[in-house]
Amino acid sequence: MRITVCLGDSCHLKGTRRVAETLQSLIAENGLKDEIDLSGTFCMGRCRTGVSVTLDGEYFSLSPETTETFFREQILPRITK
Repeated sequence: MRITVCLGDSCHLKGTRRVAETLQSLIAENGLKDEIDLSGTFCMGRCRTGVSVTLDGEYFSLSPETTETFFREQILPRITK
């Protein structure tokens, strides 16, 4: 599974760092480091929305406040163990 977080200026101002740190922490807490590739990329071209994130190519708009819900509702159900 691949999660990509936008590191562009607009997303940075909306909380990219906190989103990425929260995702990194949740991945570690759930023992998913070997199953999830978390990376960053520069501008995804959706600067007017929240922090731009893709999950296996599917676009999501996050904020620091919605990141845990995103992880619980979008990432965990896709993990097959």
